[in-house]
Amino acid sequence: MSVYIHSTAIVSAGAQLGENVRIGPFSIVKDDVIIGDNTEIFSSAYIDDGARIGKDCRLFPGVVISTEPQDLKYKAEKTLAIIGDRNDIREYATIHRGTSTGKTVIGSDCMIMAYVHIAHDGRVGNNVIIANATQFGGHVEIEDWAILGGVVKVHQFCHIGCHAMIGADVKIVKEVPPYTLMGKDPAKVEGINKIGLRRRGFSNETIDEIDTFYNVILHSGLNISDGIAKYMEREYICPEVQHCIEFIRASKRGIHN
Repeated sequence: MSVYIHSTAIVSAGAQLGENVRIGPFSIVKDDVIIGDNTEIFSSAYIDDGARIGKDCRLFPGVVISTEPQDLKYKAEKTLAIIGDRNDIREYATIHRGTSTGKTVIGSDCMIMAYVHIAHDGRVGNNVIIANATQFGGHVEIEDWAILGGVVKVHQFCHIGCHAMIGADVKIVKEVPPYTLMGKDPAKVEGINKIGLRRRGFSNETIDEIDTFYNVILHSGLNISDGIAKYMEREYICPEVQHCIEFIRASKRGIHN
């Protein structure tokens, strides 16, 4: 099928457009841009140099992709904003291209809602949901299947673990451990994301193991390191808990607990 470009859109001749790409009225697509098959860009979007957008995406009105980062280290070098397949990016969301790592990366099958800002050098995994007006600092990393409520604020360099769920209007200044539920002010682990894990096919045994692990490291009176050491006295540690341990040990900012 052919490409459709509205008569009021401005699309550079250098842009590479896949099959059946649709570009709506008043949108602008710059020169160094690649857009995959069946992606639709609605009205008044701005797609700047360095954008690499996958297949079957929908970019809603006012979306801004791959503009210069808000970073004093940036010196106009060529960097990228890479977006995977089957993503919905809703109205007026902004995703900046990279600086020091050279790229901002969004996975596939994500829902990025209206007014979300993803700053330079961010990493967002697959199947992530980010609700309205959530704001990321630079170098934030979000693992697969995480869900962030509306108006969440994430400090630069923070890391959010897989299958974590963060409530609305929470301020994140440390790492969010995998599989946890985060809420309150200041942010606090309120439990594990049991409902989400069941919906995604985790067994009751695995969910119980994750729950036991966090009870040991957060509620036994031990510090985090001693709690992990205590838990690791077990004969068997399931892969999901092993990921939690590796995540916590790799943390540079400490974890919310």
